[in-house]
Amino acid sequence: MTMNMKKINWYVLGLVMLLVSALQACDDSDGYSIGDFSWDWATVRTTGGGGYYLEGDTWGTIFPAATAVPWFKPVEGERVFTFFNPLYDNYQGFDLGAKIEHVRPILTKKVEELTAENEAEFGNDKITIAQGDLWLGGRYLNLVFQQRIPKTEKHRISLVKNTTLPDEADGYVHLELRYNTYNDVSNYWQLSPVSYNLTEFFPKENENSIFKGFKIKINSETNGEVTLVLSPEHPVATPEVAKSIHQSVNYLN
Repeated sequence: MTMNMKKINWYVLGLVMLLVSALQACDDSDGYSIGDFSWDWATVRTTGGGGYYLEGDTWGTIFPAATAVPWFKPVEGERVFTFFNPLYDNYQGFDLGAKIEHVRPILTKKVEELTAENEAEFGNDKITIAQGDLWLGGRYLNLVFQQRIPKTEKHRISLVKNTTLPDEADGYVHLELRYNTYNDVSNYWQLSPVSYNLTEFFPKENENSIFKGFKIKINSETNGEVTLVLSPEHPVATPEVAKSIHQSVNYLN
């Protein structure tokens, strides 16, 4: 073997050893490896200059230490579905440092007031929500429902506080989920997500309150008009169906 060939072999061997060491460093980092992937529903928190981090409902604060979606434009307070590779625990003051592999914005709305004058705008069409697919997370009401997608016009889905009814002093915030298809539906279905910001209804720090949670009235396709009780004291895990919406199209307002 010539001297030049020996030098090349040692050079290649050195590169291989460096690559193995780098991979081992990633594998040994906080118990995560390059092949580990997870997902979460999260709230975007902007930090200025296009920077951001995510407040995950399950994982806590997630810092994008690396990203496969550099074109993502963060919007403060927007809810997203994210698919990521965990890298480091307790990373630079965040619960997790991760490589963001995918971000899918979720329609994010606030609670609106329903009055006698605007009730027709909200509609009250029946809606199909499987058991467990409506939950509290990140101080948001989150839901995934079966939507018959429209032919032309986006449907409207709203969470409202009915001002035509007196407040009930039972410790719960009474809200209604209202759905308006505008009589425009096709024979095609998809899972559609939406989140509603409930922060305004939670008691402030050091505030005395009898707040127990939320009662959500729904016009269910299966069960008719029902009221679901949701309590922050008894949180429900994000359902598996919540990760099935990453490729759905937004047909909602």
